[in-house]
Amino acid sequence: MAASLSLLPPRPEPNAMADLQDEPHTAFAAHTAYTVADTVPAGPGSSGAEDTPAPVAGTALERAVALLSVHPVADGHNTLVWTLRQSPYHDIDTPDSGVDTDIPRLRAGGVGAQFWSLLLPGGAGAADRVLSDTLDQIDVALALMRRYPDGLCLALTADDMADARNRGRIASFLGPVPGRTLTDSLGALRAFHALGVRVLAPAGAPWAGEELTPFGHEVVKEMNRLAMLVDLTGCTPEVACQLAGASKAPVIASHTAAAALNPHPGNVTDEVLLALRAAQGLAMVTFDTAQTGDSLHAVADHVEHVRAVAGPHCVGLGAAFGTEPGISRPAGLTDPSGYPRLIAELLDRGWSETDLALLTWGNAQRVLRDAEFTARAAQHRRPA
Repeated sequence: MAASLSLLPPRPEPNAMADLQDEPHTAFAAHTAYTVADTVPAGPGSSGAEDTPAPVAGTALERAVALLSVHPVADGHNTLVWTLRQSPYHDIDTPDSGVDTDIPRLRAGGVGAQFWSLLLPGGAGAADRVLSDTLDQIDVALALMRRYPDGLCLALTADDMADARNRGRIASFLGPVPGRTLTDSLGALRAFHALGVRVLAPAGAPWAGEELTPFGHEVVKEMNRLAMLVDLTGCTPEVACQLAGASKAPVIASHTAAAALNPHPGNVTDEVLLALRAAQGLAMVTFDTAQTGDSLHAVADHVEHVRAVAGPHCVGLGAAFGTEPGISRPAGLTDPSGYPRLIAELLDRGWSETDLALLTWGNAQRVLRDAEFTARAAQHRRPA
């Protein structure tokens, strides 16, 4: 379905109290009061993800809910945009059994920021239509922001991410877009940035196939200048390491798991995790049964392996929800409302609340800030 709305992205609303200190809005904190008996945690958080969380007494689930009310999840990958192109009748403002993602379940899971994937599923999009199909994806995503302004808010920066959370909305980033939309010109990349896209995935692009070509290096350099994140997901280990080494800003893997635990082609090897660590990047663990296994415990094993190899500052969450029924999910993690259960499992395994705050929110926000810092430095050095 090609959307008819304008492609011009709505700017996030200005906020005079925005965010460098990431302070909460008291009214929102009161509005999102949580009762464990309801199994619905508070919505996106209430205070700075960069602060050290205060210890909370209670069961692991109660502690998980309390932590997510302050340090919500920044989820790296959701495919709802593609689903809505195919089935536009879904209303995500109310619980919708026909799709695994809606605003009530995002809030129930403590999701405070969401990266909306604009990738085309395998086999979708002919080579001569990949650019126009991607523009349709962007159009649908922007229409989604306009349709649900009380729940979703377009985010372009780390400051927008915190500001949306403080106003009780889910910060919504656009991307990744497919790298194969770029051929021998960087014009499309700059156009994507102007439309609000902040992540691009090189996997499948001819300039990031067996190796990163000279044009591929130019793409990475321009992405650094624009503060766009490079998504390594789906790249070969060799190319992923080349991309991580070529980028002056942190790179991410938006939805992956540990190949050491399950040699799925979408999972990252320890070599790539070490490259992410060196680049101060971020590996975001998916909730895909084929990649992780069929239980919450198995997902937690992947999260722990990524942390052990890449370090506590380089692990995040990218569940890859956003589908209609039929996709196999680990038990207990069938939709975004399951996030508190995973955090409770990690608490039971001895994770500190400080490391959990990094996992859910802090690492994603830091990567965005670092990319913005790199972009400012690059623009300052660029000749007039």
